[in-house]
Amino acid sequence: MPVKIRLQRRGRKKSPFYHIVVADARAPRDGRFIEKLGTYNPMTKPATIELNRESAYEWLMKGAQPTDTARAILRFKGVMYRKHLERGVKKGALTQEQAMEKYQAWIDVKEEKIAARRAETNEEIRKFHEMINGKAPAKKAAPVKSELTEGTPANNDAQAAFVDTVEQTTIESLSGEAPAEEAAPVVEKKAPVVEEAAPVVEAAPVVEEAPVAEEAPAKADDLTIVEGIGPKIGETLTKAGIATFAQLAEADVEKVKEILAENKLASHDPTTWGQQAKMAADGEWDALKKWQDELDGGKVVEAKEGE
Repeated sequence: MPVKIRLQRRGRKKSPFYHIVVADARAPRDGRFIEKLGTYNPMTKPATIELNRESAYEWLMKGAQPTDTARAILRFKGVMYRKHLERGVKKGALTQEQAMEKYQAWIDVKEEKIAARRAETNEEIRKFHEMINGKAPAKKAAPVKSELTEGTPANNDAQAAFVDTVEQTTIESLSGEAPAEEAAPVVEKKAPVVEEAAPVVEAAPVVEEAPVAEEAPAKADDLTIVEGIGPKIGETLTKAGIATFAQLAEADVEKVKEILAENKLASHDPTTWGQQAKMAADGEWDALKKWQDELDGGKVVEAKEGE
């Protein structure tokens, strides 16, 4: 039996985390392995992949067979491209130095794209929090309040705290250090401004819509728990209206095959997906894991004659 490059599932329920390992094809999915090559976390955006490219390339050249998901990861990290360049070196199409230059240039471009995607995601998160929390400068006002608290008595009234913030801002705008007695008239003049600004702060009922954002992820299940379904297939099924274990269990196999064929994923066999999804929907996790250990990429392994 050949050696395989495949994933081992780790992490909590509905929060998968995978180890990329080299293992004997006869070993259980989460069992003994020969070498750990890296990790894969599909829960981040973009997915976080840590891979020892050199070790992965050496095992690939020794004849290790990657699974479909592992092959996609190796292609994403440039290991398959390096293997392609090595064939060109053996045929004399280019030298080893030229091949490594092309490989390094490809890696640099890829890392730049990943960094740009991560920056875009951070910006989306920032805009989301800004939409939920409103435009009140709470974070900027925090250090001003802490400085003022040292020289003033404690006050539990939120509106009075905001008045103190206005006072501190006015004092800092003046040249020199003004004593506390001189700052008192300034507070009295600015108090009406605070009363007008208070409704703006209270107008944050947008926060009440936050539960809607929390309920959204609960509607869909992590279909990648079903062996044979990777992140791309899971996204394709979700777009087609099959987003939960129950929906996948009730879906017709031929319909699922048509969805895969339309998205150029016809090479995958969804025969066991419905039964796996039903076991997951019913909470039969132990039975599901035991059965998945007997499957090969979500396919039933047929016993050969004489075994």
